[in-house]
Amino acid sequence: MTENYQFVDQGVEQPLSMHPKKFAMWLFIVTVIMIFAAFTSAHIVRQASGNWLEYDLPSLLWSTSAIILLSSASMHWAYLSAKRDEFQKVKIALAITFVLGIMFLVGQFLAWGQMVDAGVFFVGNPAGSFLYVFTGLHGFHLIAGVIYLLYLLISSLRLKVHSKNMLNMEMCATFWHFLGGLWIYLFIFLLLNH
Repeated sequence: MTENYQFVDQGVEQPLSMHPKKFAMWLFIVTVIMIFAAFTSAHIVRQASGNWLEYDLPSLLWSTSAIILLSSASMHWAYLSAKRDEFQKVKIALAITFVLGIMFLVGQFLAWGQMVDAGVFFVGNPAGSFLYVFTGLHGFHLIAGVIYLLYLLISSLRLKVHSKNMLNMEMCATFWHFLGGLWIYLFIFLLLNH
C-alpha cells in the first residue's frame, strides 16, 4: 500500500496524519453542513416573503433535544472507555447510546404527530414543510448513525473495540457528536424562526 505524504519545510516528507476513511467522513459531514445551511437560508428567505404560518413547536422536541445530548455524553463515555480498554463499559455505553438514538427517532416521529394534531402539515404552508424537511432529513442521517452504532456495538461484543483498534470508534463518535450538534443548531434555529 502506498503512503500519502505531505511536504514540509526543508524537503522532508511526512506521512499524512488522517486516515482516508476519516477524510471521507469529514467530506460527508461538510456536505451535510452545506445542505442544512442551504435549507436554513431558504427558510429565512421564504419566511421573509410572507404568507408564513405561525405555529408552536411540538413540546416533544424539547425532550428529544435532551435525549440527543445524553446520547452524546454516553458516546463520549464509550470512546473514553475504549481508549482505556474497559470492555464492559464500552459495551454498556454503546448500548445506552444506541437506545437513546432509537428514543430520539421515536420522539421525533411522535413530534410529527403533534404537528398534525396542531394542523401543521407537510403539504400546504411552507412553514410546516420546512419543519418536516429539517426533522426528516436529520432523522435520516441519525438512522445511519444508529446503524453505525449497532455495528460498533456488535464489534464491541466481539472485543474488537479497544485502544489499539480505535478507527471505527473515533469515526462513529465524531459522526454522532456532529449529529447531536446539528440537531441542537436546528432546534435553536426553529425556536427563533418558527
